[in-house]
Amino acid sequence: MPNHARAPLLPPTLLRRLLLCLLAISCFSAAGAPAAPGAGDMAPDDLGLTVKGDAVKVSDYAGKVVVVSFWASWCAYCLKELPVLEDIQNSSAKDHIQVIAVNTEERAVFKKLERAFRGASLKLTYDPVKASAAAYGVNGLPHLLIIGRSGRILKVYRGYSESSLDGIIADLNLALAEQAGK
Repeated sequence: MPNHARAPLLPPTLLRRLLLCLLAISCFSAAGAPAAPGAGDMAPDDLGLTVKGDAVKVSDYAGKVVVVSFWASWCAYCLKELPVLEDIQNSSAKDHIQVIAVNTEERAVFKKLERAFRGASLKLTYDPVKASAAAYGVNGLPHLLIIGRSGRILKVYRGYSESSLDGIIADLNLALAEQAGK
């Protein structure tokens, strides 16, 4: 019998991460979906549901800058981003800004996460049938949008990292300056 060298196996943690990434890509596939809205487009109104089942809409926050972040518990960067989003919500501009974090997982997972974030100032919602994710063209995480007081999308960030933080803050400050009529 020939002695074939065995190919090295990937570590289980790396395989798990790879599978989660592939699952995320397949779950958020935009194939056949309408073009994702971009800067200048009106924001789709639906932002998912609260844990109590109440609908959350962009129009609920008319006159405010709305920051929308789509996230999941398996997305490591998303989990790092949530405290930053909480800080943004609690900033000196809190009366002029609303941060909404839209979880893309099933309700049972969201309920556990919502309990862990109880007391947070940012609005937590979930998107049970992926309607919001589809309307916003989410095909991967993280995915963040800045929506102006008029309801128009000012900026879309897809697949960003910590290196994008300065740009996001600058865009938020521009949006808030427009809000104040400066």
